[in-house]
Amino acid sequence: MEQLKLDDYVAQDRGFVSHPAIKPKTVRERAFQMDIAEKAKKENTLVVIPTGLGKTVIAVLVAADVMKKGKVVMLAPTRPLVLQHQHSFDEMLVMKSSTVLTGKTVPEKRKDLWRDSEFIFSTPQVIRNDLHNSLYTLEDTALIIFDEAHRAVGDYAYVEIAQSYVNQRQAPLILGLTASPGSQKAKIKEVMENLYVQNVEARVRQDEDVISYVKDIKIEWHKVELTPEMEALRRKVEPLLYEKIEKLNNLGLLTYKKKEYTSKKDLLDLRGYIPRYLTGYRSKYRFAAYLNQAMAISLYHCLELLETQGVNPLRDYLKRMIEGPCEKRSEKILVNDERVQALYREVQACSEISHPKLRALRAVLERQLYTKEASLIIVFAQYRDTISSILEEVQPILHAKPVRFVGQSSRTDKGLKQDEQKKILEDFKKGEYNILVASSVAEEGLDIPAVDLVVFYEPIPSEIRSIQRKGRTGRSEVGKVVILITKDSRDEAYLWAERSREKKMQRMVKWLRSQ
Repeated sequence: MEQLKLDDYVAQDRGFVSHPAIKPKTVRERAFQMDIAEKAKKENTLVVIPTGLGKTVIAVLVAADVMKKGKVVMLAPTRPLVLQHQHSFDEMLVMKSSTVLTGKTVPEKRKDLWRDSEFIFSTPQVIRNDLHNSLYTLEDTALIIFDEAHRAVGDYAYVEIAQSYVNQRQAPLILGLTASPGSQKAKIKEVMENLYVQNVEARVRQDEDVISYVKDIKIEWHKVELTPEMEALRRKVEPLLYEKIEKLNNLGLLTYKKKEYTSKKDLLDLRGYIPRYLTGYRSKYRFAAYLNQAMAISLYHCLELLETQGVNPLRDYLKRMIEGPCEKRSEKILVNDERVQALYREVQACSEISHPKLRALRAVLERQLYTKEASLIIVFAQYRDTISSILEEVQPILHAKPVRFVGQSSRTDKGLKQDEQKKILEDFKKGEYNILVASSVAEEGLDIPAVDLVVFYEPIPSEIRSIQRKGRTGRSEVGKVVILITKDSRDEAYLWAERSREKKMQRMVKWLRSQ
C-alpha cells in the first residue's frame, strides 16, 4: 500500500494510523481527516464538517504532532463535553499528563495543575478568569482547540482567550471546530476574525472525500390540527396580542410588517431598538413602548404554548402569572385585565388539556419500536413541562423504556446534576433506556450514541440547533428524523425559517471554502 506523505502519519495495512504519539489501532485511516490535520498544524484553521465525521479525531491528529512544542489546551462550552474530550484524547493519544480545570478547584491548585500538565481540558470561563488573575500565561501553549467554534462571537470567553493567546505566544496555533457555523456571513466572519483564522477546511455531506463516511437522513413532517376548543382559546389570545402590537405601531415601532406576521424575535429585538428610535421629545414614550413590548412577549408566549405545546402548559403559565407574585409591572397590568382573567377561567375549564401532537408522537414511536424493537430514540422538546407530558404518554408503549434528560436546576424545576446526566447516558448506551426525552441539553456535544430515530416535538427556528439535533442519527446507518407540526401555527413559521436558514448555511459553507 502506498504510504501517505503526511509527515509522521503512516497508514497501516489494517487501516489504522500509526504515529509515535497515537495509541495503536485507535484512529482509523480517513484521508480527509489526515489531509485537514496536515493543513491545520501549519496555520490557524477553522474546520467545518458535518456531525459524526470525527472533529475530535482531527484535533487528536493535530495535537499528536504539536504536543512536542508545548501545552495543548482543549476548550468546550460545557463541563460534560470537556470530560468527554479528555476521555477521547486519553483513548487515542499517549499523554504524559492531563488535567481538567474547573471552577470548583481552588485557584492555587489550578495554577499547579496548569504548570504540571501537558494537556489541559477546560471550559473557557475558567481559563479566562485565571488569565485575568494572572495565575498563568499562554506563552508555553503550542495549540488551543476551540470546540463549537461558532460561539466565538460577542463577549463569549473564546474571544478573549484567543486574543490573549495571540498576544502572548510568538507562534500561536489555533484550531476551531464546528458542525454548524451559522447562516449569517457577518457572524461567520466575526468568528474567523476572533479566532485569527488563516485557513478554512469546510466539507458538506455530498463531498467526494466524505460521502462514503456519512449515511442518509430521511426527514418526515407529521402535521396535526388544533382541536375546536383550542381554536376557540386561540381566538381569545390573538386579539390581546395584536392590541399590544398596534400600540407599538402607533409609536412608529414594528411598522415594517403586518401584526399577524410579527415574530417573537421581532419583539425581543425591539427592546434594543426602542432607545435608539424614541429620542428627543419622543423619549417620553419609551416607558409605554417598553411596557407594551413586555406584555406582547408574554401574550406571544401564551399563543405559542397553546399552539405548539397544549392547553396544560398554557394553564400552568397563566397560573404562575395570576396566582404567583407579579415581579414585573407588565405582568401586573396583564393580571388585572379582565380578558386575561376570563381566559384563565376558560383554560381551567377546558376538557382538552393535552395536545394532538402527543397522540401523533405515540404513533410514531409505536411504529418505530414495532419495526425495530432494539431502537434507540431521542425526542427533543423545548419545554420541561412538555417533557413530563411526553413521558406519561409514551410510558405504556410496548417495549418503551423512556427517561427524562434535562439540564441542571431552573427557576421552576430541579433538573438533573451532571453526574445524573452521565449515568442516564451510560444506561441509554446499554439499552436500559431506549427513549431519551430531552431538552436542548442533548443537542450540543454530549457523548450520545448514534440513534435510529430523532423526533422534534416542535420545529425550532435555529439552523445550528436543528443541525445538531439531526446529527444524532445517520452515523452508522441510514437515520430518520420526524418533525411534529401544528397546522397554521407558529410551528409552520419556525419550520420554514429554519429550512431557509439551513439552505443559506449550506451556501455559507461553500463560501467559506473560497476564503
